[in-house]
Amino acid sequence: MTPLSELTTLRLGGPARRIAEARTQEELVEAVQRADAVAEPLLVLAGGSNVVIADDGFPGTVVRVLTTGIEEVGDATLKVQAGEPWDAFVERAVNAGLAGVECLSGIPGSVGATPIQNVGAYGQEVSDTITGVRVYDRHAQRVEELGPEECGFSYRSSVFKREPGHWVVLEVTYALDRQPHSRPIRYAELARALNVEIGASAPLVEVREAVLRLRRRKGMVVDPGDPDSVSAGSFFTNPILETADFERLDARVKERLGADVSPPRFPEADGRVKTSAAWLVERAGYTRGYGSPGPVALSSKHTLALTNRGGATTAQLLALAREIADGVEREFGVELVPEPVFVGLTIDGSETG
Repeated sequence: MTPLSELTTLRLGGPARRIAEARTQEELVEAVQRADAVAEPLLVLAGGSNVVIADDGFPGTVVRVLTTGIEEVGDATLKVQAGEPWDAFVERAVNAGLAGVECLSGIPGSVGATPIQNVGAYGQEVSDTITGVRVYDRHAQRVEELGPEECGFSYRSSVFKREPGHWVVLEVTYALDRQPHSRPIRYAELARALNVEIGASAPLVEVREAVLRLRRRKGMVVDPGDPDSVSAGSFFTNPILETADFERLDARVKERLGADVSPPRFPEADGRVKTSAAWLVERAGYTRGYGSPGPVALSSKHTLALTNRGGATTAQLLALAREIADGVEREFGVELVPEPVFVGLTIDGSETG
């Protein structure tokens, strides 16, 4: 049996009972229907970049999404098959002078995963450009077209993530802008790298190159020569807190770290406040490289990336994740939420069935 570790960027996970490959939308729907008809556990897997799979593997069918194809359906509007590699699509858009996804360069995985996670980085999210998602509804047993309002996009989430197993993404439509320059740069680190002001634009190719440089410095571009890239990306999402909860966090930080120290504060449109998971992890004592030498450790380049240094198990990775999450909650009273999808387990290591 093929170990699922060979199909994930973390290189972790035991075998599947059966693996099927789907190279067309029809094959994908049929594979899902076959599993559902006999109530067999089903895992739909494409790029394997945002998933943590149990050491015992998966006791059912794994359908590999290998669909490809990009269709221009209007000026700067593209329909993209779920199995298309995401960064290849971004590169194509940039080279064609289409703006809207340039800040999402270098992110591993497939197009089909992007609406599920509402993938975002450096001030852009895919929900900024998605105008439709073609899905197979496993409950209604039919193919549907969902508009962005039906996708329920929120920070690093969507209705697809909140209701796992309900839909299978088949195709995503993106409405981009035909222009040589980027959309306004909203992220301070990227603006500094481009030497522009927040809100300014820059040539698309320059933005992509700057993002790739920043991501490589953080080990966030998959590279066989970089052990820090053997990860699932950022393991925890940035906490979004009610105002009163953020004030309590601020008071606790000042109590522990000094009256002149405050946690990062990023106001949200709904009145809540986003803070930095990486900042909390570091101030709780988990610095870059924590866990080394060992089979699992924090990246030496990025505090939020949990890496497989070689010979690791999923159980060991989750033990480190629990240690960090517990430490942050103990120190600052903030619960960290994992970003990857867990298959066959939870963060505490218990099986999900």
